This record gives sequence, structure tokens and C-alpha cells, in this order.
Amino acid sequence: VQLVESGGGVVQPGGSLRLSCAASGFTFSNYDMNWVRQAPGKGPEWVSHINTGGSSTYYADSVKGRFTISRDNAKNTLYLQMNSLKPEDSALYYCARGSDPFIDSYWGQGTQVTVSL
Repeated sequence: VQLVESGGGVVQPGGSLRLSCAASGFTFSNYDMNWVRQAPGKGPEWVSHINTGGSSTYYADSVKGRFTISRDNAKNTLYLQMNSLKPEDSALYYCARGSDPFIDSYWGQGTQVTVSL
């Protein structure tokens, strides 16, 4: 199992970023997927979840209305479109396989998002 995140960077408040997670080593279309983030000195925070076909999505209240999760099963890739970014969105963002990212899951190495003037 391999999950490789990309697309992070430094952006000003109000800006946008699109994260990608390339999956390999398993049948991507068979698994729900998640985005999880961790800010320095804090525990991991679940951000968003998508079902296998992409028809059902869920978001943490802190990002609802600003972030959009999606997937392309033909490309084995998970996405997170992040708009109206705030400084409190700064964190290391991970994609995680499975129904529950904190139980029996695989995580990538993460991609850093920094929102700052």
C-alpha cells in the first residue's frame, strides 16, 4: 500500500490549494478515503471522507463549505480542493485509507499547507 500526497505549499489567507493523493498497491476503488490533518503541537484532526464511488462526502464543521473532497478511481487519485484558506488551516495534510482513518488504516507521508501573510 502506498499513498503519496502532493500539492501543499504556502498561500495567503483567502487563497486556494488543491491537494492530491496518488494511491497504489491496492484496489483504490474498493476503499473509502479520508483527509486528516495535524497542526504542530496538536493531535490529528479528521477533515473529510468520501465513499468508494464518490457519491457521499462528509466534512468537519471547521472546513464545511470551504473544502471539497473528490476522487478519480480511473486515476487512483484522491483530491482535496481547499478554498478560502485560513491561518488555522495550516497543518500537515494526510490521505488515509478506509472507513475510519484512525482504525486499521494506512496513511501517506503528508503534504504541508501553510496559510500566512
